[in-house]
Amino acid sequence: MSKDFYTILGVDKSADEKEIKKAYRRLAMKYHPDKNPDDPSAEEKFKEATMAYEVLSDAQKRATYDRMGHSAFEQGMNNGGFGNAGGFSADDLNDIFGSFFGGGRGGFSGGGGFGDIFGDMFGGRSGGGRRASKGADLLYNLTLTLEEAVKGCKKDIRFSTSVACETCHGKGAKSDSDIVTCKTCGGHGQVRMQQGFFVMQQPCPECHGSGKTIKNPCSDCHGEGKQQKSQTIEISIPAGVDNGDRVRVSGKGEAGDHGMPNGDLYVEIAVKPHDVFTRNGADLHMDVPVDIVTASLGSDVEVPTLDGKINIKIAEGTQSGKLLRVRGKGVTTVRGGMQGDLICRIVVETPTNLTGEQKALLEQFAKTLHSDNGASAKKKGFFDKLKDDVNDLLKGH
Repeated sequence: MSKDFYTILGVDKSADEKEIKKAYRRLAMKYHPDKNPDDPSAEEKFKEATMAYEVLSDAQKRATYDRMGHSAFEQGMNNGGFGNAGGFSADDLNDIFGSFFGGGRGGFSGGGGFGDIFGDMFGGRSGGGRRASKGADLLYNLTLTLEEAVKGCKKDIRFSTSVACETCHGKGAKSDSDIVTCKTCGGHGQVRMQQGFFVMQQPCPECHGSGKTIKNPCSDCHGEGKQQKSQTIEISIPAGVDNGDRVRVSGKGEAGDHGMPNGDLYVEIAVKPHDVFTRNGADLHMDVPVDIVTASLGSDVEVPTLDGKINIKIAEGTQSGKLLRVRGKGVTTVRGGMQGDLICRIVVETPTNLTGEQKALLEQFAKTLHSDNGASAKKKGFFDKLKDDVNDLLKGH
């Protein structure tokens, strides 16, 4: 071919990658052999455009072409030329051809679409069709109490999954001699087919890409090599797990194809709300109710923890909402082993249903709060501020 690549695509030598791709797309749609079955010249023009695009879309090849011209790509376009198709990617071809093949037509359908087909043609992937594969992973949702999550535990869980057939041991056949090479694909797992001037490979319709067929399938699993079964297993939950954490149990997922390894079982943790504690990372939080006398005079108060009861000190004059931290009484996290704290929020309770004597005592106590002994400093400060604000407002008028 001696025709200039830029001329073939109808672009300037300064054209960028986007312009080159747009030009090639236009020509490919115009001259594709499937769209011009009665025009022998269309296939040649399509090949010319494809070759030009393959070189000019690759920065390194384009630079070589600009320096040396066609001499760098003679003799079948070797040494990095069209024969290697290095400038094409599955995404490029899927983008270019998808618009007029509609995502798959005729021999192009099935499998993974154009990305897989052209990946095979140009070395994008080397595999076959559906080979025997590891079993699928399973997900099991497990609900725990806060105590179980914090301290760790063992749990029996029951679930249904596919397991290797006990009769054929996962082979799918009555005996090893019943597993034979697929006659359709010769054991390759793929068959070749032609669409226009393209030659493509796709999974063999007989063996579905495995390369093997079974003459006499196992009567229990009907050749699948696995059966559905309910099973119960014991799992260990590590201490410190939290909502959303997953525990992996290796090899307890779905059975693999024909003797391949099983998948894994993932146990996802959900923790029930607790009546006393709430968890925030490594810390535990709780409300501690105290009466007004304890809050005013101060005292030791007994509070629960996940390890038993402890005493915390309530200082004289403690206000409602004050936070007290008890070091090391939270959660040891499953990752990193950090030891959290217990955060106690003081809630001062106002008494209700008072007796006449209690009311009288409180009224007498209230009279003492109006003195200047500082017992109601906050209240006094509040009303002093309110009084100043009102005076400022009146002065403004």
